[in-house]
Amino acid sequence: MLKLFTKDFWDVIARLILRNKIGILVSIIVITVLFSTQWKNMRFSNTEANLLPDDNEINITYNNFLKTFGEEGNLIIIGVKDSTLLTVEKLNAWNKLADSFKKYKEVETVISVKDLQKLVKDTLQQKFSLEPFIKDSISSISQINKLEDELFNKYPFYDNFLFNKKTKTIRTIIYLDKAIVNTSARKDFVLNNLVPKIEAFKTATNLDVRVSGMPYIRTLNAQLIVDEIVWFVLAALLVTSLIFFFFFRSFRATLISLVVVCIGVMWTLGIIGALNYEITVLTALIPPLIIVIGIPNCIFLINKYQHEVKLHGNKVKSLQRVITKIGNATLMTNVTTASGFATFILTESTLLKEFGIVASLSILGIFMLCLLIIPILYSFLPYPKDRHLEHLNRRWIGGFVNWMERMVKHERIAIYSTALVLLIVSIIGIYQIKISGSLIEDMPQDSEFVNDIRFFEDEFNGIMPLEFMIDTKRKQGVMKLATLKRMDELQELINEIPELSKPISVVDLVKYSKQAYYNGNTNFYQLPTSQENSFILSYAKNSTSDVDLLKNFVDSTGQYARITTFMKDIGTDKMERIEEDIKTKINKLFPKERYAVTMTGKALVFQKGTNYLVKNLAISLSLAIILIALFMAYMFRSGRMIIISLIPNLIPLLVTAGLMGYLGVPIKPSTILVFSIAFGISVDDTIHFLAKYRQELQANNWKIKTSVYGALRETGISMFYTSIVLFFGFSVFTISSFGGTVALGALVSATLLFAMLSNLLLLPSLLLSLERSIANKEVLREPAINIIPEEDETDEENSNI
Repeated sequence: MLKLFTKDFWDVIARLILRNKIGILVSIIVITVLFSTQWKNMRFSNTEANLLPDDNEINITYNNFLKTFGEEGNLIIIGVKDSTLLTVEKLNAWNKLADSFKKYKEVETVISVKDLQKLVKDTLQQKFSLEPFIKDSISSISQINKLEDELFNKYPFYDNFLFNKKTKTIRTIIYLDKAIVNTSARKDFVLNNLVPKIEAFKTATNLDVRVSGMPYIRTLNAQLIVDEIVWFVLAALLVTSLIFFFFFRSFRATLISLVVVCIGVMWTLGIIGALNYEITVLTALIPPLIIVIGIPNCIFLINKYQHEVKLHGNKVKSLQRVITKIGNATLMTNVTTASGFATFILTESTLLKEFGIVASLSILGIFMLCLLIIPILYSFLPYPKDRHLEHLNRRWIGGFVNWMERMVKHERIAIYSTALVLLIVSIIGIYQIKISGSLIEDMPQDSEFVNDIRFFEDEFNGIMPLEFMIDTKRKQGVMKLATLKRMDELQELINEIPELSKPISVVDLVKYSKQAYYNGNTNFYQLPTSQENSFILSYAKNSTSDVDLLKNFVDSTGQYARITTFMKDIGTDKMERIEEDIKTKINKLFPKERYAVTMTGKALVFQKGTNYLVKNLAISLSLAIILIALFMAYMFRSGRMIIISLIPNLIPLLVTAGLMGYLGVPIKPSTILVFSIAFGISVDDTIHFLAKYRQELQANNWKIKTSVYGALRETGISMFYTSIVLFFGFSVFTISSFGGTVALGALVSATLLFAMLSNLLLLPSLLLSLERSIANKEVLREPAINIIPEEDETDEENSNI
């Protein structure tokens, strides 16, 4: 029976590939066409990235809030900080702009200065009624002065809602239909209607209009992601192909590699469509990743083919040896890389699961494409010309290999000392790493919408909703005076926190009702006494049909109330302190036997998602290390070899983590991915080196030094080539306008550069120092990875393929 992944197994695979060339190529074309039919199922995500599992307590609380009060992230805010707005012409134009949005079916309601109304007591009918501040339009400056006086001085209910009386900033709030907030209709409205209207208004009035709100931010952010996917793919193709051509100086080899990775990208998009996944900020990175990861596969296979051709001149024999000698090592390197991504499948976050599934399947797909297409295409092509093989004899390459040998031979103590110093310095740096839960930190910092976010943070203390839901555990419990007083105290605490905006709830409405009861006297903007409460409530009950202001603050049963505030974009540490202070106050104010108070909102969900990822980082990375250690154990049947192979790949991760600490790069959703990805990729060089080392051991009668230097000479060039391609390939992500993508690209590039040096210097040094026992041939178990002596096949046997 044929054992998997042994010499005989790969001999069979080589014969199958080279004897069924046309059938395999046709099959690849058919599969590619089938995958292309799935592209129509691809769609860009219209929902926010939720990093928490669906059954997480934070998500459950948030979903319960949405069931009670509906979608809370449906506000688009437009604002102006310009004294000339308060002129007749411009204020009328501003109100007209607000009115123009009311006709759209995507808009639920619009509140502008013109829509603000006074709550007025009707003594005859003993009810409250509403009167607009502006009845038709502004016709004189005296009307504007009166409006300013009333808004800024007489009606505190509206303070910091539509205006900032200190800076005279005025804003309009557009409430989108909650049903379309998480659909493509939101994007269409923002890009096709909202933005053009605002641009036209800015041109006509020469006012600097600022726009923000979660629907607007999400739309523009998503559009940037869509635009960048194409640039990433093109940049990755350009950079990797240029480097590839620089090394091989062969248009033929470069073109073949580009064909392979382009088909790989087509398969990736097909996988996303077939699984019916949305394209998110993470899955958008996979197509360029496949290019960057696929090119090194091509380098190893083509480099081995050219090396074999130069060695004995037989093309068919060379192609068979490419498959039999490099196939298993390339399989294992791709499996380990896929494993680095696959660890995300084991997290409970839907976003990360989808990323892990698509990435791991795509990596295995690009491996199969490389292994099948490259040998088959080269079998049809003529014998490589001398200029195609010149790169194997370049002087600078020889000098680099000689330098590596010299370092490993004579400077082992220096290598170990350097590694130890780096390790100590890195551990110190790791303790300086901070955790960031910033929403806008990863967004394009020079973009207009990020500047607008900061504008509204300065003027109104934030745009990220933070909600408090109070369950009174009984119907109509919200309107009890005791409940309102407790809510008022909680709001006072929230108001004292500089990172949060002025809160609004039914408490403010009740205070406004009391002010209206006393004919608009500002001194009575406060909660009623027990005696006043009955009179004011009787007015409110009579007004219910005319003035339905409660629906946004209290549910239909009167059991649940909400307090809404908005949060600045602050770090996780600050948020945790604020949350702790507020929860302490809640526990004092609201007895648990009578109330259930929950803190929720998009701001909190995002912060908690970041914390969740950080906690799962260690688990994800540990799983990757364990999986790869198991592959090593299977391949080499040696516990010592597992340790030797892991050390050179763990040190670069620690060095990168240390750099993050020293450079002030925080742990956040984007940078968390670095470690599992980089580890899965960097271990590839280790596998290629150790596979060749084992082959050299058998060919050189178990002489360790000869085998180490032989492996270094042959695989060192390919390892150098692939590491350079990976370094510049991942560096492509630094052209992104998203800070998180830039950090991901830069950190993975740095890690892989350290990993290359570690695998070329530290790994052979460790083998020479620690692998003495392997010299005893008796002790060595036959490894799972194929060991094929250099001259174990005859030309006649291979020519029959």
